[in-house]
Amino acid sequence: MSSEDKDTPAAAPSMADGLPPVLTVDEVAAFLRLNRKTVYEAIHRGEIPARRIGNALRIGRDQVIDWLRQGRVPRTSRRKR
Repeated sequence: MSSEDKDTPAAAPSMADGLPPVLTVDEVAAFLRLNRKTVYEAIHRGEIPARRIGNALRIGRDQVIDWLRQGRVPRTSRRKR
């Protein structure tokens, strides 16, 4: 990463440095500070990239960071009134 990348607001959060390269839904939820149901819904809608391996879903750490940099944020299933 160049020094220019580190100064931009889209630079990866430092918390990502400690994450493994492949994440579970619970790890993504904790990293994004979302409820795991919200993460499952975002995966189902195709907003968060994920792969199914057997019965488990796995998400690439770098894909989550790239997704965050693109500015796509999952919406909750509840409507605001």
